Order: sequence, then C-alpha cells, then structure tokens
Amino acid sequence: MTKTIVITGAGSGIGKATAQTFLAAGWNVGLIGRRVEPLKQVAEGQDAALAVPCDVTDESQVEAAFDRIAERFGRIDTLFNNAGTGVPAAHIDEMDVSAWRNCVDINLTGSFLCARAAWRIMRAQSPQGGRIINNGSISATTPRPGSAAYTATKHAISGLTKTLALDGRSVNITCGQIDIGNAFTELVTRMIDGTVQADGSMRPEPTMDVQHVADAVLHMAGLPPEANVLSMTVMASNMPFVGRG
Repeated sequence: MTKTIVITGAGSGIGKATAQTFLAAGWNVGLIGRRVEPLKQVAEGQDAALAVPCDVTDESQVEAAFDRIAERFGRIDTLFNNAGTGVPAAHIDEMDVSAWRNCVDINLTGSFLCARAAWRIMRAQSPQGGRIINNGSISATTPRPGSAAYTATKHAISGLTKTLALDGRSVNITCGQIDIGNAFTELVTRMIDGTVQADGSMRPEPTMDVQHVADAVLHMAGLPPEANVLSMTVMASNMPFVGRG
C-alpha cells in the first residue's frame, strides 16, 4: 500500500524539498500552505500530490484540510509539521508583541492543531497509527541572540514532541523531532553575508544543501512502527552550534 504524508509549509524551502523527495520515493503527499500558487507548482504533473491551501493557525481550516487529504488517499501515515516563521532579531523590550503572537500562533499553535488533526485520523484508521515528525530547530536547545519569540516556540515544540511520543504508545502513533541547522533555503541566504554571533560580532556561517534535511525526514518516516527517531540534529558541519555562545 502506498503511504501518505502531509507536509505543512510545503510550498517553499524545507517543505518543498521534502515534498519533492517523498514524491520521488513513491509516497502520496498532501501539501499544506497558505499560498496556493507555490503549492500548485510543487504538485504540478504529480498524480500523487494534493495541494490544499490552509492557514495552520485556523482550526476549522486545518481539520478540513486533513479530512480532504485522508479522503483522497485513504489514510494518513505521517505528518511533517514543518510550517514556521521567525521574528526579526531584537531585545525583548524592542520586540513587537503582535510579532510574538504571530510566531507563537504559527510555530506552536499551528503545530498543535495539525498534530491534533492527524492524531484524530491516525487513531481511527485501520490499521491504526502513524507518525508525526516535528520540525524543531537548533534553537530548540540553543538560542541565537535576540530570538526570544522563535526560541520559545521551538523549546515548546520539544515538549510537544515528547508528550505526543508518550501519549502515542497506546494508539500506535510515534512522534519525533528533527532539529535543523543552516539548511540552504531562501530564508538563510543572509547567513552567507553575515549573522550576529553571541559575542556581538557579525560573521558568515556555513550552510548545507537542503536535500540532506529532506533525506533525513524520509529516513525517519520510513522506519517501521516499532522504531522511532525521537530526536535528530542535522546541521552544517562547521556552523556555530557546538560551543555556541
């Protein structure tokens, strides 16, 4: 039976690369994102792809999107909770509160709502179960300067991951987290020119091909139900992480 994955934030960056990798591997792929045109571009010419525009912060949209994907492909085997956003670096007293709330809504509440919708379907389907993979970040353990909003949400994702991994035991749902560092996408091009370091200096940072992330997610998703990668870090080898700060 062909397996099905739902990928949020699937229209660009890590989500797009991951969607293309799963399609090439023979999976059905439900593509979720706010912008319809990028989703259509990823799905173009792919019978195994279904583009579903959806705001992950909207409960009704999320529930409808997951139901549509499950109806199309018969079941949902894996969710890659990838949609996310950041906030411009700033001291906390200079950070816009609306930007904080938007970051929390997308990164944390959006991941909760998507996991909730996937869980409902995975728990009820036959055979029962599935897998949830949350996109954490290097910032899930080690922050960058001026990143209170983003770092707080990614620390919270680690708590969500561990709780779902525990609660999923009784319903055959596994949950793991991939923490990604400096995958080369349009969002990290600035790192090539220079990024603020813990000592206040501005230095360029190494990046890695985003394909390495997509391959890692494919490996996690392809494990049998009795095995789970609870936490994986995939990063540019020479980026400042080990020893950061």
